[in-house]
Amino acid sequence: MMKLADMTVTGFADTVASDAPAPGGGSCAALYGSIGAALTAMVGGLTQGRKKYAEYAEHAAEVEKKGNELKTRLLDVMDRDTEAFNVVSAAFGMPKATDEEKAARSAAIQEGLKGCTKTPMEMMELIDETLTLAQSLLGRFNDTSASDLGVAFLSLKAGIQGAWLNVLINVGSLKDQKFAAEYRAKGEALLAHALPLADECYAEIVKLIEG
Repeated sequence: MMKLADMTVTGFADTVASDAPAPGGGSCAALYGSIGAALTAMVGGLTQGRKKYAEYAEHAAEVEKKGNELKTRLLDVMDRDTEAFNVVSAAFGMPKATDEEKAARSAAIQEGLKGCTKTPMEMMELIDETLTLAQSLLGRFNDTSASDLGVAFLSLKAGIQGAWLNVLINVGSLKDQKFAAEYRAKGEALLAHALPLADECYAEIVKLIEG
């Protein structure tokens, strides 16, 4: 199957709208994250080469570079999230006529669910990192791109919350309670940092645009 990241926007949206269970919310959450990272890189780029913002040029160049790297990593995890889902689907399709087959199927499902928990957690970590990067532009970026940076904060917030829902839905089916508790705690800590940050940054942008 074609990589999600290589699809046209229309192709991706149509595939999401189809009755195929994946790509779904998890892949979309990663896409929101990558769009947020792309917008962050764009604002970094638009801040360079302007006399008015010359003192911020070096930092803006660093943000552009990092933003592009994070965008690429989020697009990669978007595809791996769908692959992880396909592993679970295949496990559910395994034979279950004998006790041995039932045990093997159950183990494969559990292993697959762990994979489906790891990819959205990776999204959360990458999006949290991107939020911190985008925040670092506040007060030192090209003001004409304020709305673009605002959309970055909104996309990143939606992305990290969407990824969290995908962590939650998978840990709920895990038998390994230690693994489940570890991922819940990790996710909650990331949200505790990211959500207030995204809201504060968005509010700053609104204030800036309203003057």
